[in-house]
Amino acid sequence: MKTIIRQANIKDAPIIAQVIGMGFGEDLLRQYCGTNGLAIMEALAKMEDSQYSYHHALIAEVDGQVAGGLVGYDGSSLQQLRRPTLAYIEQQTGILPLVAEETEPGEFYLDSLAVFPKFRHQGIGTQLILAMSNKAFNEGHQRVGLLVDIGNPNAERLYTSLGFQRVNQKQLFSHQMWHMQKEA
Repeated sequence: MKTIIRQANIKDAPIIAQVIGMGFGEDLLRQYCGTNGLAIMEALAKMEDSQYSYHHALIAEVDGQVAGGLVGYDGSSLQQLRRPTLAYIEQQTGILPLVAEETEPGEFYLDSLAVFPKFRHQGIGTQLILAMSNKAFNEGHQRVGLLVDIGNPNAERLYTSLGFQRVNQKQLFSHQMWHMQKEA
């Protein structure tokens, strides 16, 4: 099997929407975006300036089939990227979601990662994380950060094996999360 990690393009918006939806989880996506959550995320993925824009995504393909993706961006851009994201969600749902700041200046943030079920346990998530981390380091970022649910020790073990370390705790969407970072 041949795995390719590539920069997403606008045609990948439906895939990016699925990645974000899987990252959020069905219940949380419905809570913040209503029953039209995937359509909202797809529209956000097509935007040039949203938090979930295709510009910020990598796609994994295995033998030509899409296997998953990862969205990541400069933490110092969070507010700039979040404004159009939240404005669009509010326009579509009538509700302005209140979301804690999950990243910060000084780190490149890995926001949403998903590997589709058929492709799990093949190292694709690892390849996506390493590719996005390398991209960030090559762009001059000194650290890469992510959040992992405290109740997900398997994911934390994966991130630790890739060089990430706990730096603090954060609460996001009523979940306690470990904030982990990896230095260049």
